[in-house]
Amino acid sequence: MDLVVRNAKLRKKDGLWDIGIEDGLFTAVDRHIPVKGRMEIDAGGHLVSPPFIDPHLHLDAVLSVGDPRFNISGTLLEGISIWGERKKTLTKETIKKNAREAIKWAIANGTLKIRTHVDTTDPTLKTVEALAEIREEEKENIDIQIVAFPQDGIYTFPDGEKLMRRAVEMGADVIGGIPHNEFTREDGVRDVEFVYDLAEKTGTLIDIHIDETGDDQSRFVEVMAKESINRGMQGRAAASHTTAMHNYNNDYALKLIGILKRAEMNMITNPFDNSVLQNRTDGYPRRRGHTRVDELLARGVTVCIGHDSIMDPWYPMGKGSMLSAANLLLHTAHMSGYDQFPQLFDMITTASAVTMNVSDGYGIKVGNQADFIILDAVDEMEALRLISECLYVVRKGKILVETRPAERILTLARGKSETVDFKLKKG
Repeated sequence: MDLVVRNAKLRKKDGLWDIGIEDGLFTAVDRHIPVKGRMEIDAGGHLVSPPFIDPHLHLDAVLSVGDPRFNISGTLLEGISIWGERKKTLTKETIKKNAREAIKWAIANGTLKIRTHVDTTDPTLKTVEALAEIREEEKENIDIQIVAFPQDGIYTFPDGEKLMRRAVEMGADVIGGIPHNEFTREDGVRDVEFVYDLAEKTGTLIDIHIDETGDDQSRFVEVMAKESINRGMQGRAAASHTTAMHNYNNDYALKLIGILKRAEMNMITNPFDNSVLQNRTDGYPRRRGHTRVDELLARGVTVCIGHDSIMDPWYPMGKGSMLSAANLLLHTAHMSGYDQFPQLFDMITTASAVTMNVSDGYGIKVGNQADFIILDAVDEMEALRLISECLYVVRKGKILVETRPAERILTLARGKSETVDFKLKKG
């Protein structure tokens, strides 16, 4: 075999396992593989997982914080305004340079699949062209889906529909929208209907920025659910953000979540941006700026986590770590129950695969492409608590990343030196 991983802790399996890889595919997952690999890795009881997936990122805006100015208010609207200013001088070369750097960060943190939203409100569509080129140039390292995303709205300026159609012709895999940013409720409904019309015609998936506001009267996700059901497009659409749902009255939310389940909607929450951008006008007490994650999960709705921004006009922080995003949601969504740690891990792996429609071939299973990570943790709880480093990131059976975690040597007053790794020592 080309590569054998020994003593791996696998999710939802007891004990330790060996994993065999040949010609870029998993060929064996057994308690013990007697054959010696041309290369071997001893996982040492660490958690071995399918790679992380980021179903919501803006690669056209990454690493642009402070250009042309910083977001002083920290609001969504000021972020959109700054991005509008930046677009006037933005070049394809800059987009590609920053995107390529952010992709390196993502890979180093264990992410091997990304869905990126790309602004289609610039008539040149240089953003789409740049990211389509990046998708091709980086395909051996990472899988990228492109969403045609009308940042300013489809009907707030001339030729919005035309630009969306052109973006699909240029290679967009997914159709996006932003109904709450349109001038009127009627235009917002029209935004959603246009997205479904275009997706139905072209066979593409759907992922709409929707109800990304604290306004409890922003209710466009119900329109998405209706269109999915009436057109027989269940399972093909994702609703990103839906932060307004946090503020809905409970009777309406109860009804809505049932409809979302019937429509087989995929929900994407974005803890970094949602936590700092939403409910800015609340005063005190301040509501939490995310969708109803626990209630959606309890009703069987697919929910996953996106990173959304990495050092851009909307969120000045971040380093491409999906574990960091899940750790933040753990706190803000009250998901610290013991049984919820695996759920959070699902939200950056298997649930994201469902949302991006890439479940086939994903996972540590014989016959699948040999993509996996080895974390510096023994289980999901420890990985989330420590925001663990990826000791190894492997794609198609080849090592892309090898990490040596920091060694902290502590010398106390009594003179004895020892290492500290923040791991729980049982017994």
